This record gives sequence, C-alpha cells and structure tokens, in this order.
Amino acid sequence: MVMQRFGFVVTAAALTVFGVSGCATKNYVKNQTAPLVNHAGQLDQKTAQNSREIQDVNQRAQSGIQKAQGSADQAAQSAQNAANQANQAQTAANDVAHRADSLESVVKGLDNYKQMADVTVTFGFDKSNLTADAKQQLDSFASQISNAHSYILEVTGGTDTTGPAQYNYMLSQRRADSVVQYLAAKYNIPPHRFYLIGIGKDQQVAPDNTAAGRKKNRRVEVQLLTNMSQGGSGAQPQSSAPSNPGAAQ
Repeated sequence: MVMQRFGFVVTAAALTVFGVSGCATKNYVKNQTAPLVNHAGQLDQKTAQNSREIQDVNQRAQSGIQKAQGSADQAAQSAQNAANQANQAQTAANDVAHRADSLESVVKGLDNYKQMADVTVTFGFDKSNLTADAKQQLDSFASQISNAHSYILEVTGGTDTTGPAQYNYMLSQRRADSVVQYLAAKYNIPPHRFYLIGIGKDQQVAPDNTAAGRKKNRRVEVQLLTNMSQGGSGAQPQSSAPSNPGAAQ
C-alpha cells in the first residue's frame, strides 16, 4: 500500500515536471523565434522597397532613353532638312541659271544692254568659298539691283594660271556658282537673271608672275546690265564697290 502511494506521488511529480518543462520549452522557442520572424518581416519590407526603387530607376532610365532618342531623331531630321536646302540651292544655280562660253552667245540684241554697276570679288588659292570681304562687296552691289528694270547679271569666274586648264575652268565655274547662290538666296534674285561664264585662266586682268597679280586673277566679276530698249534706267554706269584684291583669304 505504501509502495503504491509512493509510485503515485512519483508519477504525479513527473507529470508536473514534464508540464512545467513543456511550458518552459514553448516559451523558449517563442522567445528565440520571435526575433527571426520580426527580421523576416523587415527583410520582406526591404525587398519590397528595393523592388519599388528598382522599378522607379528603370522607368526614369526608359524615359531618359526615349528623350535622348527623340532628340537624336530631331537632330537627324534637321540635318537632313539642311542638306535638302543646300541641294535645292545648288540645283537652282546649276539647272536654272544660264551658262555660256560668252554672254554674246545667249543674249540677243546685246547692244541694247548697258552696264549700270559692277563689282569684282577675289578668292583664295584653289578656293571657291566667299570671304567676309567678298560678301560685304556683294551686299553693296546688290543694293542697286532693286532699282533696275529688265536687267541681267553677267557673272564671270576666273583663275590664275596655276594648274591644268580644265581644272581651272571648273574652278572658275564653282566661284561663279558661289556668287550666284549668295545673291539668289539673300536677295531673292530669280536664277534666270544670271548668266554664268567660266573663263578659267583664259582672260587675265593682271600679270600672273607675281603674287599680287595672281590674287587679282582669282576673281569673279559681276556686271549689272539693263536692257535700255525695254525702259531700263538710263543712269550712267558705275562701280558699286572698289575691287579689293588684297583682301582675299
């Protein structure tokens, strides 16, 4: 009987200890896992925030790429438009302006045309682009064209004797083209008013054995001719601007 009671007490004590131990284990596990759960939650929040930031950066990058592409496309279009305008100007000079070996071969009744003004501009060696001084002289010359009636512009390009004859003919034509394009574009002069003559080195205006003489021969001469039989102005011929060969660059 005593042994039975003792066994009961031991069993009860064991159960009590087990219960207490079980509660302690649960609390321990809970205390240990709580920081892990909280940390996992923080990681989830951080991951979500990183995803939002990455998405925002990606959207801004895509927007920047689109803007850059748009600017590049616009620049390309502007360049194409400029090229088209240049080609149109060249076409106007080449296809519409009269070209001849001499003015007499294309103008009938030349005796009726009187020179009203003239200007000569010079060019650098092997150059066909207008200098700042040449443009200033052409501007002064063009101021007299607005008062002219039934007029034509004789544009004669020349070179010095350096180089092959055929190359110089082409160079003299390019120089005359530069003058025509400048006057036609800036002063809205119809291309059919121009008569272009490229004489190369055939007609010199100065001795070509000196640097000063060669500068004078690298020239374009422009004459304003008015048809007197069609009511043109009867003013005396004049030079719109003095030639300045020394300004060639």
